[in-house]
Amino acid sequence: METLWQAKWIWHPGEASPRNDWSCFRKTFAWPDEENGRRVSLKLTADSRYVLYVNGHRVGQGPPRSWPFRLAYDEYEISHLLKPGQTNAIAVMVMHFGISNFYYLRGRGGLLAQLEVESNSPLQGEGQPHVMAVTDDTWLTVTHPGHDRRSPRMSCQHAFAEKIDARLWDEAWTESDYKPGSEWHAAAVIGPVGCEPWGIPVSRDIPYLTEEPVYPRRVERLGKVKPVQFTAAIDLRNHFYAESTNTANPAEFLGMLATVVRCKQHCKATLALIDVGGTFRGCSLDGVHYDESSLTGEAPERFIHFDLEPGDHFLLIDVSGGTHGGGYHFAMDAEETLEFLSPLTFLPAGNLTQEDDKTAFVTLGPFDGGIRYDHLPSPPMDEEHPDYLRAKEISDVAGLLPFASWVRSVPEALVSREDVFILSVWKRHEVPLSIPGTLQNAVIPGPEPAEVPWFPDADTELVIDFGKELSGYLEFEVEAPEGAVLDFYGFEFMHEGQHQDTYGLDHTLRYICAGGRRRYTSPVRRGLRYCQVTVRNAVAPVRIYYLRMLQSNYPIAEIGQFQSSDPRLNEIWQISQHTTRLCMEDTFVDCPMYEQTFWVGDARNEALINYYLFGADRIVERCLRLVPGSKFQTPLYANQVPSGWNSVIPNWTFFWVIACLELYRQNGDKSFAADIFPHIEYTLKHYLSRLNDQGLLQIRSWNLLDWAPIDQPNEGIVSHQNMFLVKALSAAAAFATVLGNVEAEAFYSVQASRLSAAINAHLWSDERQAYLDCIHADGRPSDIFSVQTQVVALLCGIPEQADSKTSRLATIESHIRRQPSSFVQIGSPFMSFFYYEALAKLGEWEVLIEDIRHQYGQMIDWGATTCWEMYPHFSENRANPDLLTRSHCHAWSAGPAYFLGAYVLGVRSLEPGWSRVLIAPQPCGGLSWARGTVPVPGGGRIDVSWRLESPNSTGVTAGQEHTPTIPVRMHLRIVSPEAVHIEVQPPGEVEVVIEHIRVALCSDPMQETRP
Repeated sequence: METLWQAKWIWHPGEASPRNDWSCFRKTFAWPDEENGRRVSLKLTADSRYVLYVNGHRVGQGPPRSWPFRLAYDEYEISHLLKPGQTNAIAVMVMHFGISNFYYLRGRGGLLAQLEVESNSPLQGEGQPHVMAVTDDTWLTVTHPGHDRRSPRMSCQHAFAEKIDARLWDEAWTESDYKPGSEWHAAAVIGPVGCEPWGIPVSRDIPYLTEEPVYPRRVERLGKVKPVQFTAAIDLRNHFYAESTNTANPAEFLGMLATVVRCKQHCKATLALIDVGGTFRGCSLDGVHYDESSLTGEAPERFIHFDLEPGDHFLLIDVSGGTHGGGYHFAMDAEETLEFLSPLTFLPAGNLTQEDDKTAFVTLGPFDGGIRYDHLPSPPMDEEHPDYLRAKEISDVAGLLPFASWVRSVPEALVSREDVFILSVWKRHEVPLSIPGTLQNAVIPGPEPAEVPWFPDADTELVIDFGKELSGYLEFEVEAPEGAVLDFYGFEFMHEGQHQDTYGLDHTLRYICAGGRRRYTSPVRRGLRYCQVTVRNAVAPVRIYYLRMLQSNYPIAEIGQFQSSDPRLNEIWQISQHTTRLCMEDTFVDCPMYEQTFWVGDARNEALINYYLFGADRIVERCLRLVPGSKFQTPLYANQVPSGWNSVIPNWTFFWVIACLELYRQNGDKSFAADIFPHIEYTLKHYLSRLNDQGLLQIRSWNLLDWAPIDQPNEGIVSHQNMFLVKALSAAAAFATVLGNVEAEAFYSVQASRLSAAINAHLWSDERQAYLDCIHADGRPSDIFSVQTQVVALLCGIPEQADSKTSRLATIESHIRRQPSSFVQIGSPFMSFFYYEALAKLGEWEVLIEDIRHQYGQMIDWGATTCWEMYPHFSENRANPDLLTRSHCHAWSAGPAYFLGAYVLGVRSLEPGWSRVLIAPQPCGGLSWARGTVPVPGGGRIDVSWRLESPNSTGVTAGQEHTPTIPVRMHLRIVSPEAVHIEVQPPGEVEVVIEHIRVALCSDPMQETRP
């Protein structure tokens, strides 16, 4: 039933879109006895996120990510939480980001809620519900005083790290008998439903995510630590470009950061340049310059050491470079006390602007730069800007005076004192300690708390291991003295006592204790395996009753299964399954820790993997329907949505088109096909308009396929994306056929053929007998050849359409079977998915299985519980080339779960909706048996098990050689829904004995796939 909204959008009386704002709203109402027993629903949404409580019970949080002009609303049935004949309370905490990131576009702060009661009994028929309460000016609101709005950005992808002072807030604010104080005010009405920037809210289109309490496995490490003296996180991007709050695009700037360091005694000081990325070009102290050659340590942890005499010292850092939006980490340590002062305090009033909210930092610039878009031209920064070059020579505070027009104080809102990330990764002293047995109570779900060892002269640090990667919300209960500080820091990887820090991500939570025994559930989603907890400023021991994770993911059953005679393959399948689960939120996400972003191209492979693991198609449809919403940013469609980063990877759009067709083939839903096809046509015609005189796609964009060093410039003719455009055009033609659109089918078929011909004419090298990687914008053909380009050519049917198709096809197949050592090799598990598709097309089962064993076996050998983003022998996209990978949980890497089900078990659909299914098992890689399950759309599953036997033995062991004179028999058992037509294709010359059991399909109206 369509919602007739009587509620109004409300907000607090302050700023419309404040930075990092947590605000609380509450409404009390009477619930008459006579209403008891009726269904009561609360519909609500908020900008940016909310947590809902009813009479003190935490009900849920949301809304799911969506475009602001199609903001989703949630609906909760809450009758079981209401108290008849008493006062009841609805309480909502709204977290408004006030900035755009990779999963949110900045709107404005707001809350919309409506409480409805069914108006008729089921016997009388359903009518329009009775509206009992709505958001209006009778609601009370207060800005959460315990939340530190100056907490730093977690990263460019995320919003903000979390700092909570429990001393400043009454946890009882969600209860019905709470008495609001004078700090609470009447909410301000923004406007009716439909007002800007939201439009009419749309009903949530996916189930609610799970929240499963998961306890850790053990306390992994204990230490006594002393912190460094001064840390701060500074939002340089927002400071240099105030308009950057509205976009998540990268920014470049030429600029300086300055402060005055005061010391009272001679001391040695260390300036840390930890995780500052591309924003350091040297610094000077009192005019003495320090460049890269002065640094110690290894990136991303570099240091400069100073000798400081008593007095004031002018520190100038060249922070020029580029950033997407993470904080700039400033840290300095010395044995003697240091004080940091704004340079402006040393200048006479009137010489430079003196802001009221000034901090210890001022900037000069930006002298040049701006917000950058990968698919739009941007002028290069003027590295020879005269004011920039002169500013680099400033040696003291007085030297700022000639640059009055360039100097600005960094406001308090953009400086977070005490950078918890730096305090977590850089310590002045660290002493490891043995772990008392009683400390393990911190991970045990029992009544006895763990008492954390206490030291009057140091902090206590413990690392807790959850045993595997998780994604959700940290929750803990502690008993602690008032003012004790608990710093939580999540990370993914440890080996032999050393852990990999989350460079590029401030993955922290600071909780200042109110005294006594308290519980806290963080509303900020996190991914982690390990949680480092540091107890600071405690005047007595802290007791931990529990620390756990509320594991939160898309609600799925583990229908897909796989086991075989090879334990290594079984482990690889299991980490692929767990990875996929953790990367299914309200959309697919690339990883649960670093980004939590719906990358459009990644999701094509993730959808296929999900089909074989969980059979969930509603999440796939939701993802695919979100993509065209980006057309207001670019008609080429953005590569991650909904996002404030207006960025285009053409392949990602082409993968989206292909994934749309694959969803139709998965569930046979023609209504989806009819809805999505106009959006496919819209973007493909814009891409076709970018063809050059040679008939090839020539475009400026992020022309990515693999992290390996293939030649894929951001401007020019890139072979692999021309080829994937052919496949996308062919998919559009297939869609048109499904819809009976003869004209469109002919159009896209012709376009695909023409583009294939142009590729064969201009992107083939007779000399190297291979497709070249690209033609550069200046017309220069690439001298780089890669396995990747040959794989894509085969998958997209390019050599089949060449004039000499037989020889060209054979040559490409040969390159894939036996990869030339001079070609760039596969660089990421993402690209391996396409490589495995090519191997499957060629029937190279042994090569496929051995590559999975080798590549993913490396992860298993390092103790992985999820699949890594990268292989360890490639150094791209990581903070330090010695690191194994950046993300240790990445959904684009979970391909083995698909290939083991589709080819080793051999279960593949032949008709849309899986009405006809092929069972073609492949006993490859020395496997003697395999068994497993593949979900069937619409309900049910297909179970397959096979075992090899020779006539004269009871079985064939893994790796046993089969001679041609001894035939092998396969026992194949299939259990399938009776409505599914099964076709069996035996492997090679193997004799197959088939046992096929058919079961009736139980129709379930709540099944998530539609008939």
